[in-house]
Amino acid sequence: MSDHAECVVIGAGVVGLAVARSLAEAGHEVLVLEAEAAIGTGISARSSEVIHAGLYYPQGSLKAQWCVEGRERLYAYCVEHGVAHRRCGKLIVATDAAERAQLDHIEACARANGLADLRRLEAAEAVALEPALRCTAALYSPSTGIVDSHGLMLSLQGDVERAGGLVVCRTRVLGGQWREASWHLRIGIGAQCERLSASHVINCAGLAAQDVARTLGVPQASIPPLHFAKGSYFSLQGASPFTHLIYPVPDSGGLGVHLTLDVAGRARFGPDVEWVTCMDFEVDRERAGRFSAAIRRYWPELPAGALHPAYAGIRPKLVGPGARGADFGVQGPREHGIPGLVNLYGIESPGLTAALALGRSMCERIDRP
Repeated sequence: MSDHAECVVIGAGVVGLAVARSLAEAGHEVLVLEAEAAIGTGISARSSEVIHAGLYYPQGSLKAQWCVEGRERLYAYCVEHGVAHRRCGKLIVATDAAERAQLDHIEACARANGLADLRRLEAAEAVALEPALRCTAALYSPSTGIVDSHGLMLSLQGDVERAGGLVVCRTRVLGGQWREASWHLRIGIGAQCERLSASHVINCAGLAAQDVARTLGVPQASIPPLHFAKGSYFSLQGASPFTHLIYPVPDSGGLGVHLTLDVAGRARFGPDVEWVTCMDFEVDRERAGRFSAAIRRYWPELPAGALHPAYAGIRPKLVGPGARGADFGVQGPREHGIPGLVNLYGIESPGLTAALALGRSMCERIDRP
């Protein structure tokens, strides 16, 4: 590893790797620094692996723009690179009159974001698609799918390295300063502290993005607060009775306890929302009762004892409980006043879907005079 890189990307999750790929394939010298022992062990390893269609996000938001663009880029990428995925579609289901009214809002938002393939289904039509389902109405999104997220990240890493970039794990950014038209970074490699200079730094550190920004001298007033929204998942014992993803209408802080499938067809439920103050990834078995109650609203025949703890993830929320969901936070020199630095904050769902579009956008920022 040389002591200078044109572009340093901090974090080798799906977003960091997508950013690095765009930069490397555009001809930039790229170095990706990952604090952990392997790529994609943070937020990217603990998601639902869903390719979102772009139903829920306010028109004009970064989430809406990058999700819709990223969805099509991601499907095309998976086909071209042989990444396991499936365009299985999903049903958003209402189980009472109040939830039925919420479907109207979701449908209007989706159409404003350019989704023309959404279909409104009455109960009988939804049950014809999924006989185990109970609902009063549903929205059918054929553009929603699933992807092998780790296979995707390995493919992105390969792209970075084939284009001349380098991904270095077990390497932590300890601090840095902008001086003499360059970034001067202190990085920890094991017990050693090394020096590295760079022309551009893109902070894609996920749950650690705010901490990294502080080490780089970003004014505290420019750094948004970070709230941890833990989401637990339970796996289903036995075969899934569903072939589509099944989502309830969204709840506060998330999209409700939904049923997703992995590329092997195994079913899991989650995530729920639990506001926490530290990064605790243990799944509390006692939450199974709440999960069962939520699931039986749309799948009454869920067998007793069929849920087993799977894994948990933490969303890097920019707003706390009860607040309206925030957009992705993207801050460059115009926002924080420091040249050569872009910070990405609060890249939660639909970050996986949006990753390739986000990478394209970060590359345009670097190339812009």
